[in-house]
Amino acid sequence: MVVMGQLGTPFGVKGWVRIFADTEYPDSLLDYSVWYLETATGWQAFDIEAAEMHAKGLVAKLAGIDDRDLIVSMRNRKIAVPRSELPETEDGEYYWSDLIGLSVVNLAGESLGKVTQLLETGANDVLVIRDANVERLLPFVDAVVKTVDIAAALITVDWGLDY
Repeated sequence: MVVMGQLGTPFGVKGWVRIFADTEYPDSLLDYSVWYLETATGWQAFDIEAAEMHAKGLVAKLAGIDDRDLIVSMRNRKIAVPRSELPETEDGEYYWSDLIGLSVVNLAGESLGKVTQLLETGANDVLVIRDANVERLLPFVDAVVKTVDIAAALITVDWGLDY
């Protein structure tokens, strides 16, 4: 499963909910007719009865959820889709979820740590890399990121330990 967002607060009284999308374009979640919500026992499938872009973002109505109070109890649950349903990436494109956990080394072979998350800054994406003692923020740009090898779980960067 690939996490694509999370449920927010109720939108109205008939089971609609605000959606916080972790995608480049919030309405790309509308490409999927079934969302999987995180539960205590695993992922549970929900058909999307209706969804639309609203002035303040994406709102959706999950099939079988007709009660505002139930939506309140589901707040902050993660929304995911199976990895197999995502479109194939082009060369040089990566899903953020594929980068999380990869080891990062510099051109000298020194370990900088592992990718713990990515940030969108507007100018470019930023890798958040953490080792035991240090957190580093590296711009995800060609001048810094030299290779990404998903199969080897390794990113090679032009970045010093003391930057």
